[in-house]
Amino acid sequence: MLKAAIFDMDGLLVDSEPFWQRAQVEVFSSLGVKISQQDTLETMGLRIDHIVDLWFERQPWQGPNCQEVNDLITKRVEALVQEHKPMLPGVLEAIQTCQELGLKIALASSSPMSLIHATLDALSLTEAFSALFSAEHLRFGKPHPEVYLNAADALGVEPHLCVAFEDSLNGLLAVKAARMKSIAVPEAQHRDDLRWSIADRKLNSLLEVNKALITGL
Repeated sequence: MLKAAIFDMDGLLVDSEPFWQRAQVEVFSSLGVKISQQDTLETMGLRIDHIVDLWFERQPWQGPNCQEVNDLITKRVEALVQEHKPMLPGVLEAIQTCQELGLKIALASSSPMSLIHATLDALSLTEAFSALFSAEHLRFGKPHPEVYLNAADALGVEPHLCVAFEDSLNGLLAVKAARMKSIAVPEAQHRDDLRWSIADRKLNSLLEVNKALITGL
């Protein structure tokens, strides 16, 4: 029997992936890095500092260091989220379903804690979660399972009694490595990728969470 639900944030609760892509292209391009929106897709789900380090290795730039570039991108995304408040379909319904089933609810994101707070505040979702976790200062980010294991520990629930919701393949790998039940909610354009087959369930949107949890995983 499931006892806890753990949600990713970017691309699952909030349609912020386009903002991350936009911010990366804007900031990196200003530094002379040749990057396209398509290039950003390969790093979806990774921590922003890992992404910045990756691009610095590929195309070193002069001027701001990696931490400063990290901060520039994150602040740009925060501003865009607070301006547009792009909550994805089914978020409130999914949280309500988990509450009605008596599940403890946490959030485990690769994003910095400052962005987590800014996003949940913008969407009025702060009170929905018993615990918030960021991989920002962990030794390893997703696809490593540490952020999910930390969330389970804080909730006092064994990992195999948790269900985690993810929209990225890197995030899904983290969930599987944590030995949790997994529900994938990929973007429509990536939904046919065969790698999603490792998920326990694949949904078109969070609007389908009620059926997925009620019928079992």
